[in-house]
Amino acid sequence: MKQFCYVILNNAGHSWSMVRNTDAIAPAEHYLPVHHPFWRNLTMVASMRTRVLCACAALLCALPARADDSLNTLTEQEKSGGWKLLFDGKTAEGWRAYKGKGMPDKWHVEDGALILKPRSGKRGGDIVTTDQYDNFELAFEWKISPGGNSGVMYRVSEDEDAPFYTGVEYQILDNAKHPDGKHPKTSAASAYALYAPAKDATMPVGEWNKSKIIVDGNHVEHWLNGEKVVEFDYGSDDWNNRVEASKFKDMKRFGKEAKGHIDLQDHGNEVAYRNIKIRPLKKE
Repeated sequence: MKQFCYVILNNAGHSWSMVRNTDAIAPAEHYLPVHHPFWRNLTMVASMRTRVLCACAALLCALPARADDSLNTLTEQEKSGGWKLLFDGKTAEGWRAYKGKGMPDKWHVEDGALILKPRSGKRGGDIVTTDQYDNFELAFEWKISPGGNSGVMYRVSEDEDAPFYTGVEYQILDNAKHPDGKHPKTSAASAYALYAPAKDATMPVGEWNKSKIIVDGNHVEHWLNGEKVVEFDYGSDDWNNRVEASKFKDMKRFGKEAKGHIDLQDHGNEVAYRNIKIRPLKKE
């Protein structure tokens, strides 16, 4: 028996369906033989559409990823709230070497981030803000390399040999692979060697973490990915006891500065920072 496909049109003639049937009973004008040019042309159109879609997908994949327009910017609400950008995502303006004038060439601005690449230049070292701050809320994002270590110190003075002689460090770390991650007091988001975070709230290495440091008078808070993980007060009995039992006990100005720089630490490992912003807090 001869095999046919027939096309059924709706009343307006705008849609169709195909039926293959050896016993189809329909008006003769609705039958199309299997080898009718209609089916060959339909196959060609479908094949061409597939090729076009594949080409478009390949083109989209080849395009560079567009930077997030919200990176390293302030919202109108943040602006009205007194926030200030410490990094614009394009230049290192507002930063310089600790006890220096220029930027060490191991620090780079790439893809909207301030990145330390230890093997890329001749001079490294910590960098600090050009301005100093006393009471503030500091927000930033960070991404550490596998096994990496860095830190953010605050109320840092340049009157000593190194930033950690005066400034407390918010630890930046790969908890899983760096030895310091085995000890809570030196793990990520700790007040280094003094106060352990309440929990490990880090993102997997290679992903961005969101951090916040609040310094208001003698009161300090460390936040990580939306969780308050450390809280302490300068000068309290608890503070004094911990410092006396730590590596900082002979550093007479440690934690004593009322005002100082924000410091990004060069610990010899690649680390990236972005969305660095600060809001000065008014003294009550």
